[in-house]
Amino acid sequence: MATNIKNMTPKQIVAELDKYIIGQDEAKKSVAIALRNRYRRNKLTEEMKEEITPKNILMIGPTGVGKTEIARRLARIMDAPFVKVEATKFTEVGYVGRDVDSMVRDLAEASIRLTKQKRIDEKLDAADKIAEDLIVQAIIPGKEKKKKGSSPLDAFANSGGYKSQKQEYEEKKASEAGNKESQDVILAREQVRKDLKDGKLENQYIEIEVEDKPRSNQLDMQNEGVSIAIGNIFGDMMPKRTKKRKVKVSEARKILREQEAQNLIDMDEVIDEALKNAEQNGIIFIDEIDKIASGHSVNSSSADVSREGVQRDILPIVEGSVVNTKHGPIKTDHMLFIGAGAFHVSKPSDLIPELQGRFPINVELKNLDKEDFKKILTVPENAVTKQQKALLETDGAIIDFTDDAIDEIAEMAYLMNQETENIGARRLNTILEILLEDISFELPDEKIDKITIDREKVKEKFREKIREVDVEKYIL
Repeated sequence: MATNIKNMTPKQIVAELDKYIIGQDEAKKSVAIALRNRYRRNKLTEEMKEEITPKNILMIGPTGVGKTEIARRLARIMDAPFVKVEATKFTEVGYVGRDVDSMVRDLAEASIRLTKQKRIDEKLDAADKIAEDLIVQAIIPGKEKKKKGSSPLDAFANSGGYKSQKQEYEEKKASEAGNKESQDVILAREQVRKDLKDGKLENQYIEIEVEDKPRSNQLDMQNEGVSIAIGNIFGDMMPKRTKKRKVKVSEARKILREQEAQNLIDMDEVIDEALKNAEQNGIIFIDEIDKIASGHSVNSSSADVSREGVQRDILPIVEGSVVNTKHGPIKTDHMLFIGAGAFHVSKPSDLIPELQGRFPINVELKNLDKEDFKKILTVPENAVTKQQKALLETDGAIIDFTDDAIDEIAEMAYLMNQETENIGARRLNTILEILLEDISFELPDEKIDKITIDREKVKEKFREKIREVDVEKYIL
């Protein structure tokens, strides 16, 4: 995307989200303001910057209305470290599950990947030139010079002893031959370089030397916050191993370009910058947070006790603490946390008061109606109808949905959600899969090139597929 997220106004952020998500203006507005506040905070003095903590957001709404999609799209459009986790994966220490600190470690890794990729992109031009030189050398290798001092006589002569006339003559001839050969090699390499730029050698096979990276044997001791890569314990003490690979020039260019770009960056600097970026601009999206909420009933079950324990484990991370990672300690004081949950069984007030207080902005996402479904089918850049059209076009069939077909699909999705389980926009995927299954099965077929789907075809399909008594068989 052309505009950098750090310089985007709240209106621009909302406009970007509108391309993919229908409705939910309040949630988009809250997220956009929170992101803009990160940019505003970075322009303040150090003293004031330390005092301002992010206003965490809690998104409340049924499944399939866009909570996770908002988070996913934010991850695509923003220039900040981002990680999405599910609260149900975490448990108290001692129970089976992941340690809550792992969300911060995941964010640190995401930040390092982001920073490293930026640095690599900056070095790609220099890496391109080095890669081209290596390819030229692989196609036209130079002749290796004979090592001096290979015989006792040479060793004596090199140490300042006498040289016979024969030796002097042979050295002179060898030097002349070497100069002539080096000129030939230079000319040949120039020609190869020209052919490379013209794209004439893309399919030629060459042998290149690449780093031999062994598969890492990673042990992640999550509860202790220690991560050890056994293969890397003595890695810095050993020289880098290389191996030879025979590949096409086009593939060799990609491999060498990436390899040389990585060699040009300083990983210590990358890690320092990445950890700082994660601390100041990191965003953690905690999904299914309602699943760890529990009512304050008199007869609390062991499950309720465990859920409350998870909340108490998450609390210090959201409040601000220091988490140890394999790259060094990282502070969570200025990270932005976005919680999300359906809260159809529990309520936000069922969370422990301390955790509620750490999510001061509560946004309620509304249920989708028929008009929303119609927009979801046609407006977004990744609309499900556009996806299905693109898929079937690969087999030579052009699918066209009429307006009344879209209207019928939207109404059907809305009614199914009302009468059975409300699964939001995901219902549209169910209906479209059933609607197009016969066509998908028949393709590719030379006789089928254009198909128009109207209201009658939709009704006919579902008249065959769905009976009043057996409706649940076809519902997710």
